[in-house]
Amino acid sequence: MGRAITDAVWIFAAVLALLVIAAAVLASRRYLLERTGGTVECAVRQPAESGTWRLGVLSYQNDALCWYGALGVLLRPEHIYTRRALSVVSRRAALPSEAVVLGADRIVVELATGAGAGGPGLPPGGGAQRVELAMTEQALTGFLAWIEAAPPGSHLGEILSPHGRSARASDRRTGSAHAA
Repeated sequence: MGRAITDAVWIFAAVLALLVIAAAVLASRRYLLERTGGTVECAVRQPAESGTWRLGVLSYQNDALCWYGALGVLLRPEHIYTRRALSVVSRRAALPSEAVVLGADRIVVELATGAGAGGPGLPPGGGAQRVELAMTEQALTGFLAWIEAAPPGSHLGEILSPHGRSARASDRRTGSAHAA
């Protein structure tokens, strides 16, 4: 009988140690994600209106929005949305059924992503994927400011050649000329 109790104690201790290690890994990951700054708690639902809500952390990068799942162990984002491919479709308070998962103070923002989101030279609508983000009012204010505050010239990467130089600059180096 004494041996069975000793074995049960060791099994309990091993399970408890695994739980503590798992909690430490998740806390360390969250710390590493937040130390670069520009992160907020945010739930995502993709596709909009039909998927399930997943809790996580949203990280603002220069021209991309990175979403990391709350229970993931990797430091790689699960979803990346480029700033120029995002457009806000609508916003609303979380429904009572959603508030159970998200929290009562969350605002749900529906976004169109991808080529159909309507950027320069792109028609709005066709081909855009819909995604919903749920965040607090304060986080929403920061998100909307981030969407609108693209740095000047940030779209020039789309105009430049894949090597990062304009066609005219590379022609000047090689000595060829363009007719203007």
